Amino acid sequence: MSVMPRPSILSVEPYVGGESKVPGVNRIIKLSSNEGAFGPPPSAIEAISRSAAGAHRYPDGGATALREAIGTRFGLDPARIVCGNGSDELLSMLILAYGGEGTELIMSAHGFMMYDLTGRWAGCRVIKVPEKNLTADVDGLLAAVGPRTKMMFLANPNNPTGSILPQAEVERLRRELRDDVLLVLDAAYAEYVTRPDYDAGQKLVDATPNTVMCRTFSKIFGLGGMRLGWAYAPPAIVDVLGRVRGPFNVNAAAMAAGIAALAEPGWVEASVAHNTEWRGKVADALAAAGLKTWPSEGNFLLVDFGSADRAKAADAHLRARGLIVRAMGGYGLGQMLRVTIGTAEECTLVTDALVAFARAG
Repeated sequence: MSVMPRPSILSVEPYVGGESKVPGVNRIIKLSSNEGAFGPPPSAIEAISRSAAGAHRYPDGGATALREAIGTRFGLDPARIVCGNGSDELLSMLILAYGGEGTELIMSAHGFMMYDLTGRWAGCRVIKVPEKNLTADVDGLLAAVGPRTKMMFLANPNNPTGSILPQAEVERLRRELRDDVLLVLDAAYAEYVTRPDYDAGQKLVDATPNTVMCRTFSKIFGLGGMRLGWAYAPPAIVDVLGRVRGPFNVNAAAMAAGIAALAEPGWVEASVAHNTEWRGKVADALAAAGLKTWPSEGNFLLVDFGSADRAKAADAHLRARGLIVRAMGGYGLGQMLRVTIGTAEECTLVTDALVAFARAG
């Protein structure tokens, strides 16, 4: 008799990230994982190199210096910050701590895939609530809550749709949600948002005992390969996360890179300006060619081809030219492709290729 895992584990298909290779193509332009257009800040690269000499030493298990740097940058209490091996680890720890067999986890229908995968392998019943115009429906989310509901996840802005809920709606969601349901606000793309009413989650975390904000260094700070994320939470939840996380869950190089990235002068401002400019340029050019893009507040655009077959043909057209974007079949959006906003050259190449595809019929 073979050793078997819990049944919920076998119900989960392994997560597959954005591709980075195309057979037979030498130059690859990877626009499939929403990585920062400019790569890591120069100071972060230097910090990673300097940290190598101390690689034989265990890192600070409490990530003290990093938490203090995050607190200084965002005006937060470092004691209420928990750092992780990417925000994915923090999301997983929250689900393991507050979910599990016999509980329900609620998410938007096209929310980030990891909520579903992690929830199911933890044994939760995952409820996906239909959206309105690819945007989370607050009334629908609230209506889905049942006696076994323990957690609700909201990516704002959402990946892969790029949609965003107005701050008033996020606040209403928390206000009308039961007090014993943990609301997790995933703000991986927060830095790219330019709406004046937007708050990544700090206000609700400060005002309630049952809300958590998760953030990442993988997007605007260009440190996806270092695996570095953080959560801001009420003291009681920080205590719980401290009990379930590994003792050295963030490596020394990642911490050094994160501290340096936070202090890089003008990095966020330049990145936001570039993203806003080129996201608009790409959307306008595609619209002129008859291709629909959905409104986005992230560093990506969701391009709608009208049918799954046409999206597959567009994907093949791009891949033949070394341009890798993200197919959306796994999100139930097979008629769409998600395109990361890269450098000016990368944006120009992918736009020209898609315009040529559209005009060819």
